[in-house]
Amino acid sequence: MQRTRWTRLFWDRLGWILALAAMALSLIPLLDILVLVGSRGIRAMSWSVFTQVTSGVSGGLANAIWGTLLIVLVAMLIAAPLGIFGGVYLIEFSPWRLADALRRGSDILTGVPSIVLGYVGYVTMVVWWGWGFSLLAAGITLTMLMLPYILRATELALGKVPSDLRQASLALGAGRAATIWRISLRSAAPGILTGIILALSIAMGETAPLLYTAGWSNYLPTAHLTHAPVGYLTYVVWTYINEPFASAHALAYAAAFLLIFMILAFNVLARWGLERLDPHARGARR
Repeated sequence: MQRTRWTRLFWDRLGWILALAAMALSLIPLLDILVLVGSRGIRAMSWSVFTQVTSGVSGGLANAIWGTLLIVLVAMLIAAPLGIFGGVYLIEFSPWRLADALRRGSDILTGVPSIVLGYVGYVTMVVWWGWGFSLLAAGITLTMLMLPYILRATELALGKVPSDLRQASLALGAGRAATIWRISLRSAAPGILTGIILALSIAMGETAPLLYTAGWSNYLPTAHLTHAPVGYLTYVVWTYINEPFASAHALAYAAAFLLIFMILAFNVLARWGLERLDPHARGARR
């Protein structure tokens, strides 16, 4: 009996050691990339990176920074409401057959390569609709990329809200809309926010869809939604790192560092905003 106990303990400890070793091996490449991009990106930072536009393989990244923020903003303004309302519809209103079909469609859209979405956006919006390379075409294309993540995250988060809360709200005289807004969505806010952050992070790191829809511009973005190409940071990373010039490499590392920093900043701000708005989330963290 004692021997069996020690044998189980040995295999249990061995399993934990192998799991930790596998995790360490998977983190080594990630840490190497973060250290490389962080060290070279910080050295490449200067005031001109934020105040000047790109000029050839030198200059700054002002046009790419503002272009990235605007493209993501347009995509988020479209994808977030559609994804949240779609998740609410799947949980609260949709017949199960339609809900199942929508879930399958969302899963299929998640598996579509982003370059295919970019080509679809190019054929439809850039060519057929005549928008040209533009902010709106890029934003709608990223919306197609972000929407399934937000929709599924919203559906899963709402599905975890206890039915007792809904029933209690209805029993106290609250309408269905008030129950969804004040009970279901509020309780599911952390999960929904996680889906939005995930979709935002994926969208900010995309290059292929934007090559087909946003094009590229060395100028600051204008107020025009169509017929105006837009610069973005991932283009600088993808293109300039292959140039045989030190100035181009510096801009590429600076752009990569800014992308990582912006994604981390969005995560921190989103979590901070959730804690400010929802005292239950703040209490749970404590």
